[in-house]
Amino acid sequence: MDYEFKVKTSSEREKVEDLFDFEGCKVGRGTYGHVYKARPKNANERSDSREYALKQIEGTGISMSACREIALLRELKHTNVINLQRVFLSHADRKVYLLFDFAEHDLWHIIKYHRTAKANKKTVVTPRSMVKSLLYQILNGIHYLHSNWVLHRDLKPANILVMGEGPDRGKVKIADMGFARLFNSPLKPLADLDPVVVTFWYRAPELLLGARHYTKAIDIWAIGCIFAELLTSEPIFHCRQEDIKTSNPYHHDQLDRIFNVMGYPLDRDWEDLKKMPEHPTLTKDFKRSSYQGCSLSKYMEKHKVKSDSKAFQLLQRLLLMDPTKRLTSEQAMNDPYFLEDPMPTADVFAGGPIPYPKRDFLTEEDNDTDKANAQANDKVRSSIQNAADSGPNAKRVRLGPGPPQPPQPHNYQQQRPQF
Repeated sequence: MDYEFKVKTSSEREKVEDLFDFEGCKVGRGTYGHVYKARPKNANERSDSREYALKQIEGTGISMSACREIALLRELKHTNVINLQRVFLSHADRKVYLLFDFAEHDLWHIIKYHRTAKANKKTVVTPRSMVKSLLYQILNGIHYLHSNWVLHRDLKPANILVMGEGPDRGKVKIADMGFARLFNSPLKPLADLDPVVVTFWYRAPELLLGARHYTKAIDIWAIGCIFAELLTSEPIFHCRQEDIKTSNPYHHDQLDRIFNVMGYPLDRDWEDLKKMPEHPTLTKDFKRSSYQGCSLSKYMEKHKVKSDSKAFQLLQRLLLMDPTKRLTSEQAMNDPYFLEDPMPTADVFAGGPIPYPKRDFLTEEDNDTDKANAQANDKVRSSIQNAADSGPNAKRVRLGPGPPQPPQPHNYQQQRPQF
């Protein structure tokens, strides 16, 4: 490239630090980078006075994982999927910045708020209408992704954002598409793509048993886990994650936790269980008799969710062990749970005051902890990134012929909520 042309284009390119104030405004850190709360400079003189989330991708240059996230988000447009506003590339230090709408809340912080209140014996119950509205909007966003052949693959409370005061107040935004992948028909073998997704607690049992294909059912299982957590303020399949650095999908402690809640799957309930690659290891490590008294209904009854409630019946269908029997997002949205009062609302806070604290900026102490965690996660990020970068999709990511389409209209029941 001509040197003078390179200098000229570099000088003309808008720089993120010239447009936004974000120094000292870090609000979070993920596996792939830092997140800052950013405000436009000279906001008083500009028509744009909104707040933004600025995600700085870890490392230098654009990795294949970042390319996939950018490519998907540039084409995916839906009210319940986070909106990518702009991409900035700093030539000075080769940093990549993604600019999003700023969400003041996320489910991790919301659930933590209620869990802390419960631990302190305060009665701060998550409103039933709010739980229902959150779940409905999560399903709505995932239905859009699945309709456009996209699997999220890393659904968890921290990746479910909720907008604060403003025009999108109380709207759910599904975020962090770093692990999202296109899926095809017929499905590609798992080995052809990166084999690891990060968070074990929300991982479907078929993945823990070495399933060779992705299906939409892995996202549905994760949504079921999130739903249970909203109902109880506790992660339903919480367990230790000390061997998160392994690329082996089999995880004994996670399976043990699932069976302690759900019971050991019967052959008639999951006919293909014997076909799972890790089935021999499963039969060696576990005895069915150890989990005879365990069931989802017993677990939820302990948390005051009755087994004859519509909420439990929907949860049960989202958390079926056999992925082929789990509900689809569309079927879940048409479930009777959403047709009884209170009805889901477009503003999950239902127009009332928002009780949850705003995001805090990270302190120096937080940053020190951040650095330690970052070093500990370097190998994880490196192995995942290398696996992702070695995937077959070197060509430009497209969502089929033309831009993504909204889900086609279905013969929904007339009472289905319309936002």
